[in-house]
Amino acid sequence: MAPVIRPVQTALDPPAQTSVVVIGGGIVGLSTALTLAERGISVVVLEKGHLAGEQSSRNLGWVRKTGRHIADLPLSVESDRLWAEMPERVGADVGYRKAGIMYVARSEAEMAKHETWIGSDGGRALDSRLLSADEIDRQVPGGAERWFGGIHTPSDGRAEPTLASSAIAAAAIAKGAVIVEQCAVRRLVTSAGRVSGVMTERGEIRCEHVLLAGGIWSRRFLGNHGVDLPTLPLVASVLRTAAMEGPTETAVGAADFSFRKRLDGGYTITQRGALFAPLMLDHLLIGHRYLPVLKAEWKNVRLAFGRDFLRDLSMSRRWKGDARSPMEHVRTMDPPVNDGLNAEAMTNLCRAWPVFKQAEIRQSWAGMIDVTPDSNPVISPVAKLPGLTLASGFSGHGFGTAPAAGQLAADLITGDTPIVDPKPYRLDRL
Repeated sequence: MAPVIRPVQTALDPPAQTSVVVIGGGIVGLSTALTLAERGISVVVLEKGHLAGEQSSRNLGWVRKTGRHIADLPLSVESDRLWAEMPERVGADVGYRKAGIMYVARSEAEMAKHETWIGSDGGRALDSRLLSADEIDRQVPGGAERWFGGIHTPSDGRAEPTLASSAIAAAAIAKGAVIVEQCAVRRLVTSAGRVSGVMTERGEIRCEHVLLAGGIWSRRFLGNHGVDLPTLPLVASVLRTAAMEGPTETAVGAADFSFRKRLDGGYTITQRGALFAPLMLDHLLIGHRYLPVLKAEWKNVRLAFGRDFLRDLSMSRRWKGDARSPMEHVRTMDPPVNDGLNAEAMTNLCRAWPVFKQAEIRQSWAGMIDVTPDSNPVISPVAKLPGLTLASGFSGHGFGTAPAAGQLAADLITGDTPIVDPKPYRLDRL
């Protein structure tokens, strides 16, 4: 069962014209819409299902700088700042707490990665520091495992995925944005060699610019326009507990589990070291481009061939504006929970911190993540389609970096000075 987000009163029908159309009502698209609305730019967000119905409400809620790729670190730093300002900006509690993030290591090899990162230019600029086993025991008491060491960034934080997108959406609406749910965009409309609108299931909307923030759907949407966006799906399974007394407010990640305190007093838990990959046609078409990242970061991906392949194969890859699109056939991507991975997470966690043996599991869910070959997102104009900007491929990091990613997308659309250097996020790097 998917997490339930706080409801938002959205518009029933889209207008015939606007300045910017945002395709996708996830947290990145909504953050972009809020930024544009704050600048007095008319913007319409079109969501095929319901707001934050996919990965934006199903992620872990970490707001993390620790361990980021150096090129991606400035975006994380800016997002951290914007998350801290978010409650005042949107007039609501989004669950943001600067409670820190800690990674613990079982071996010298694991610890060496943290040492390398903290010795980099980016790592040295933060408040991150290496921890001894004794320091871990003091900060996260009650442990039964003797760790080799760890790394801790006190300024990292967390927020609540079931609250944040709704609050951002409501604030954007209050500032003039129009958000329409259950309205899929079928394709782009072009005139004089550039994007001039979108064709939706309810008709055409004219606009000057389009932002595609469609998450796992962006590759299929762009493919229909002859643009290649290399992303592959990975599925993460998650569970949450009832309110309980836990060992720390700090989020903790090990090689084979992670946990973080929730606003409701429970914990969100996952098997951090393993993801599930339901094989689809795209794995066969572009999977070879992922070999480096598989060796470096995604070493424990569980593969399976079955009904997902057939379902994916049955969905169209080419369609016209007057034809029903794949996004109308599947309003919400709702992958099944991998109970085996969740069981592994709980077993590993209880072995490390036995207090979690008392945990009462209240809910489990799964979410599909769109991963690029280098695990960094694409936030970029699309050269083949002037007037289109892309913000997708966040590789599981979209929630934490969404405020700055949305501002960067808005900057690219309006021509304002970018909040960070956009070069690392260009589409043509892939």
